[in-house]
Amino acid sequence: MKDIRMALLDMNNNQANQGFKNIKEISEAFQQGTEEHVHIETFDVRFKNEMPAIADFDIFISSGGPGDPHREGLEWEDRFAAFLDGIFEHNQSGDRKKYLFLICHSFQLAGIHWKLGTINRRKSYSFGVMPIHKTEEGEQEFLLKNLPDPFYGVDSRAFQFIEPDYNRFEELGMHIVAIEKFRPHINLERAVMAVRFSEEIFGTQFHPEANPAGMIENLKVEKNKAAMIENFGMEKYLETIDRIDDEDKILLTQAQILPRFLDHAKKNLLNQARATV
Repeated sequence: MKDIRMALLDMNNNQANQGFKNIKEISEAFQQGTEEHVHIETFDVRFKNEMPAIADFDIFISSGGPGDPHREGLEWEDRFAAFLDGIFEHNQSGDRKKYLFLICHSFQLAGIHWKLGTINRRKSYSFGVMPIHKTEEGEQEFLLKNLPDPFYGVDSRAFQFIEPDYNRFEELGMHIVAIEKFRPHINLERAVMAVRFSEEIFGTQFHPEANPAGMIENLKVEKNKAAMIENFGMEKYLETIDRIDDEDKILLTQAQILPRFLDHAKKNLLNQARATV
């Protein structure tokens, strides 16, 4: 196997975004920390209608982004839907597998495309560091293996994935591995926070790429600060700022989920390459 080719799908629609910067940093750290040659290419999916050819890459990370994840009749939406199906179907064959990680907006797009449940607008914008609970399947999920229960992730969303269709999940062989924290005083259904779509495809509603510096930058945006205070209160906001770089919270999540996904993909790709020699 000569090299590993990675495609980073920028779903931010030409809006400045801290998350995509973090995705690039994690990808570059992976690139520098492995003996194999890793080629990384970026695609501006929504603004420039760029889409990677599935055959040309081994690993794909598709970012979060702003706006409504429901269809608006744009060309990139058809191309992204075909991309999701293309990877899923490719992996049913015996060919060299393709690995895909879907974050926030991309995760919602996949939920809608595969008809997995309700994706609707939240009553208010959510932003902050929130506890996330593993499901029974999540206890067995290797990407979450080294995280406590609950673990902590950065939440930044106007939409949410709720009311999963369990029959559809079973039909497609998909599993919910993490959900929103249970809050008995709030009469709202808990959101789905992470899904194992297949052995090669994983997605999160939260931002596993986020780091403290990026979070601080995001909180300089008045909308984010106001949303966090509205949802969690001033006391929780101040506590979050104080504990934002605690090693057992978003730093641990950032160090575990995406790096483990990339290492797992690399190991499997190398094993597949050896098996075909």
